[in-house]
Amino acid sequence: MAPGTITKGTVSFRGFRTWYRVTGQLHAGRPPVIVVHGGPGSTHDYLLAVAALADDGWPVVHYDQLGNGGSTHLPDRGAEFWSVQLFLEELENLLNSLGIAEDYVLFGQSWGGMLSSLHASARPEGLRGLVIANSPASMPLWLQEMQVLRSQLPPDVQQTLIHHETAGTTDTEEYFQAMSAFYDRYVCRISPWPRDFVASFMEIYNDPTVYYTMNGPSEFHVIGTLRDWSVIEEVSRIKVPTLLISGRHDEATPATVQPYYDHIPDVRWEIFEESSHVPHMEEPERFRAVMNDFLKSITP
Repeated sequence: MAPGTITKGTVSFRGFRTWYRVTGQLHAGRPPVIVVHGGPGSTHDYLLAVAALADDGWPVVHYDQLGNGGSTHLPDRGAEFWSVQLFLEELENLLNSLGIAEDYVLFGQSWGGMLSSLHASARPEGLRGLVIANSPASMPLWLQEMQVLRSQLPPDVQQTLIHHETAGTTDTEEYFQAMSAFYDRYVCRISPWPRDFVASFMEIYNDPTVYYTMNGPSEFHVIGTLRDWSVIEEVSRIKVPTLLISGRHDEATPATVQPYYDHIPDVRWEIFEESSHVPHMEEPERFRAVMNDFLKSITP
């Protein structure tokens, strides 16, 4: 089977279905890289560029977390259903169902980085390495930094955001346009946005159940159930080699990433100077080189 061969399917989880995609061949020697997307409530699409690692010898597994993309949608479930524990169990179920729980690498991006770090803190035997990309270690820290970044937007944009957030009208076109000013600076600096990025963005808004419940109406107006969540107390238990990735213009500012660097024993940090929140799109060649260097350092 060629390195770039793609297979897709679903696995059963709690009576629902988790959709996955494998690029390359599992069980062919090197551990697969499991891609844990952001959100919560996004999809795998904006991270498809990571699949290029299969051409370098590492199989890549993408999946859509429950409630989004190709996985089962549950728009009628309330906040009590959508928990961190749910998504931890879904990840573990995927690893076991694909038969890769004994030998794998995790790549967690944004919220997926927090989820992956919590998974790693339990010290699973099969985990060989961890990549935490563009991810805060604490939502309270994130919220503090969001205020700093928002203060750098044009005054009229700030006023529009505050007006709609106060009025509860964050579903209006005017709010969306003002929100885009933030995204263009701190989330994806490529103009126009790449198709894969737009695909995930639109998936969220086609079914915002998970995103609105756990996060809120935007990246910087976090009023959902995760607003007080932090993994700082857990990450010191991570025992595998860990790579931190962030962009110089990232909404995940250095202050939000610093706790990982301070508390994970075996860690290194790569900052992408020309990137914001998606270096795998904004600096793809350097991203691939950094990932290959890390993967080679942790695998035979």
